[in-house]
Amino acid sequence: MEKKLLELRGIITVLNTPFTDDDTVDLPSLRKNVRYALEAGVAGFLVPAMASEVDKLSSEERRQILEAVLEENQGRAAVVGGASAGTAEERKRNAAVLIELGCDGILAAIPFQDEDRYEREVRELDALGPEFLMLQDWDFQGYGLPISLIARLFDEVESFRCLKVEVVPAGVKYSEVLAITEGRLHVSGGWAVMQIIEALDRGVHAFMPTGMHELYTRIFGLYHSGSRDQARALFEQLLPVLAFANQHLDISVHFFKRLLHKQGIYATSRVREPILPFDEAHERTAEQLIERTRELCEQVRGSL
Repeated sequence: MEKKLLELRGIITVLNTPFTDDDTVDLPSLRKNVRYALEAGVAGFLVPAMASEVDKLSSEERRQILEAVLEENQGRAAVVGGASAGTAEERKRNAAVLIELGCDGILAAIPFQDEDRYEREVRELDALGPEFLMLQDWDFQGYGLPISLIARLFDEVESFRCLKVEVVPAGVKYSEVLAITEGRLHVSGGWAVMQIIEALDRGVHAFMPTGMHELYTRIFGLYHSGSRDQARALFEQLLPVLAFANQHLDISVHFFKRLLHKQGIYATSRVREPILPFDEAHERTAEQLIERTRELCEQVRGSL
């Protein structure tokens, strides 16, 4: 099966879920974040995902969030719907809803137990008819999906056109996947945004970070305009922020919600339990890094 590379380049931002003080989903704040991201030039949205506190959302909340994002986006950027869930049946139900709503693609994180079981579920998702299927190669303890399995599924499954790589280490996996699929499989980086310059050097097509939309789009744009040194310099100014926020997913959620609240995008910085605590030391560090981030954002906006 001959496939052309999916034309999706740049930042595909993962949206945090905003909550009101009474713990309901704050759709006006979510829409404000979508507008902010579009103005910054993102290539797409991924929602809901782990940074959206997806496991704490009801089916109805997930649907409301997607409807709001799709309506606000109005086709200006790609919308990838997150179908991940605890069971194969839930993932299929979620995927069917996302396709019905009109998402451009769906993302599924399928636990890898053995190749036969994994392939069976991929084919079941493909049979639902998504525009494209993005598989999340997620393994913080190791190397994730076998390269040979990725290559075979890419050759045989029509909708499988994208892979989100989040493994240890990510860099070599990027290169091996791109090599074995001759650069035709769309490869994006998620949690490994800490290595964004290395990933760009390796030919990664897109990145799926959270928040800081104008900074990430600026780094990506500088790099692809031939200004690698400028891209690297801006990225290095971000490293203290990423080193703090990327300690753990829960710390990231706490931090970026506080940043969005300080930026006037989200009405509150509320998170849902259960989540790791954010103590006084976290708060002090976060305040300093939020100011650093806001200053960088102002500098980037002023240079455009």
